[in-house]
Order: sequence, then structure tokens, then C-alpha cells
Amino acid sequence: MSLLPEMVAFAHVAEHGSFSAAAHVLGMTPSAVSRQVARLEAALGARLLARTTRQQRLTEAGREAFARCRELVAAAQATLAVGERFAAGPAGVVRLSAPTAFAYQVLHPLMRELLAAQPGLELRLIADDRDIDPVREDVDLVVRITRQPPEGLAGRPLMPVRHLLCAAPTYLAEAGLPAHPQELPGHSCLWLGEHPRDHHWRLRRGDEQVEVAVHGRYAVNHSGARLDAARRGLGIACLPDFSARAALAAGELQQVLGDWEFLGTYTGQAWLLYPPDRHLPPKCRAVIDHLAARLGPTSAP
Repeated sequence: MSLLPEMVAFAHVAEHGSFSAAAHVLGMTPSAVSRQVARLEAALGARLLARTTRQQRLTEAGREAFARCRELVAAAQATLAVGERFAAGPAGVVRLSAPTAFAYQVLHPLMRELLAAQPGLELRLIADDRDIDPVREDVDLVVRITRQPPEGLAGRPLMPVRHLLCAAPTYLAEAGLPAHPQELPGHSCLWLGEHPRDHHWRLRRGDEQVEVAVHGRYAVNHSGARLDAARRGLGIACLPDFSARAALAAGELQQVLGDWEFLGTYTGQAWLLYPPDRHLPPKCRAVIDHLAARLGPTSAP
């Protein structure tokens, strides 16, 4: 029993891949974590980690010990959750990461209702366009927009995400409404500008697929800025449907080539993902259920 802290430290090192990453999660220094792992190795009389100057890997004994220590950590987390289940409601901090536009435009408006319904919760909404690894970066829940969720994570689909081509009625009155994607190169287009091929737009209608190189004097990698630029008549913008919805409903924007599907990386489903754990904390379950109820197929538009 005296080695329980050492077992927990070793489980985090094995799971997160380094002493520094484990130290960050545990709130310790890397040297302190290293000493704990060394004490566990001495007590077991076996080397658990094979270290080189560039990397470390689990030994055969380390793999078996990690499986047991991981069960120990999961059991400890489940034990801590017992009190939460018998308390007035879910409690604690939940760290939720999502792509920047989705975090601000879709999730942020739902937070007030969630916090009001769950007074014991604290939310940390992290807007980041990187693919956050919830295990390595100590994040409870992550949102990814993808056609295929990654292996190794449990997940729940929240809502479909499409990209739409939109422009202000004033722009279209002056420049004309394109009838086919091949006409887009003759228009001022608002694109991301992050990567060399961002100005290559691919669209599909039935069995027909077209790729065109669009042009425009303004590129910006923020959907809110592209939305504003489109409203101001700067050109045809590629926008997530959740960004464009209100402006389309208000008549500020008009959809272009609505019978064509825009093919890009930021399309598919918005998935709420988390590490596969039989003992998902009630605080995380409360967030998952709230978002699924508000964004799922049975929710109100």
C-alpha cells in the first residue's frame, strides 16, 4: 500500500509518454516523478522503462505493470466519483476543447444554460484548431469535426457540419450569380490562406466532381472574419453552415451553388470525444448529455 503514489506516477508516465507530461498532469516536477518510478522499480526488482537519450519505452515487465497500475488509477477515479453520484449533482472542473469557430459560435452560447443547470460544475472551454489529444494534454472532452472519428477514443456525434458558399446580395447583383463551379475563378473569393492549396475548392454534385483554383484579394483563416467580409460585399466566402446560418436567414447573405457539396477537411460530423473509460465521471457525463440534447438530431433548430 505504501507504493500507491509510485504506481500512480508510473501509470501516468506510461500513458503520457514522458516524465514531463506526467509531471504536468500530477502537478509535480519531472525529477520527482522520476524518483517515484525509480522507487517502484527498486521495490519490484525489475526495470519498467528502457531509457535512451532520445526516447523511453516500456519493458516487458513495464507493460504488465502498466496494465495493473492503469486498473488501479481507474478504480481510484471510480471511487472518487462515488461521492459525486451521491451528492446534489455533478461537480468539479471539466476541460473541453473545440475548434475555434465551433467553440465560440456553437458551444459558447450553450454554456450559460449548462452552468445554471449544474451549479457544481466549472467549465474550461479551450478554443484550439489543433487536434488535441485528451490523454496527453489532460483534457476531459474534445470536439473534432471529421468524417471518420479517430481510433482509440470513445465518442458521440453532436451535429453534421457542412461548408457553404455565400455572398452578399449586393455583390451578386454586381458580379452575377455563378451557375457552375467553373465560373468561380472569375469571381472574388474569400478563402483561408493557411496552406498552398486552400484556394483550390472541390465541389461535388451527384457523380460530377469539380476542382477549381479560385482567386481573391483577401484571405483570412477565421470564419467570423470571412463572414463579416462576405456581408460587406468583398466576395464569395466559404463558411461553415453554423457560421452562415443567421446571416442567410436574415437575408444578409445568399447561398451560392446550393446544389453542390463543398468537399473539405472541416466537414462531416462534430464528434464529442473522450478517453474510453468504463468510469466516465458524472461531471463529464453531464456535459456530454447537455451538448447532445442541444445539438443532436432531435434538438430544436
